[in-house]
Amino acid sequence: MSPRTMTEPAFLVLTALVDEPRHGYGIVQEVERLSGGRVELKIGTLYGVLDRLAADDLVALDREEAERGRLRRYYRLTESGARALEAEAVRLAGNVEAARTRLRARYAGGAA
Repeated sequence: MSPRTMTEPAFLVLTALVDEPRHGYGIVQEVERLSGGRVELKIGTLYGVLDRLAADDLVALDREEAERGRLRRYYRLTESGARALEAEAVRLAGNVEAARTRLRARYAGGAA
């Protein structure tokens, strides 16, 4: 992915693909589960995210299967996608730690 910050939907889609390839609706369900129901991707939004991730070589088409007359496309995480996800997780963890450190100092000092 380019140097720009990864969006939350992109981060969650990559995370949803870590353990196995998934088709569109499976990704939507896994993103909702991972986010505790906070993020509900619409199919149009999902495919926009997948297109950008594929263009950046972070996901790839794994296979296509016919299911009840409809074509299901399964996507998988690429190695560069796993590296980008790891880098983003480290970046986010650093931000969280910085915020927690400052909050601890704020409350330890008695400021309200």
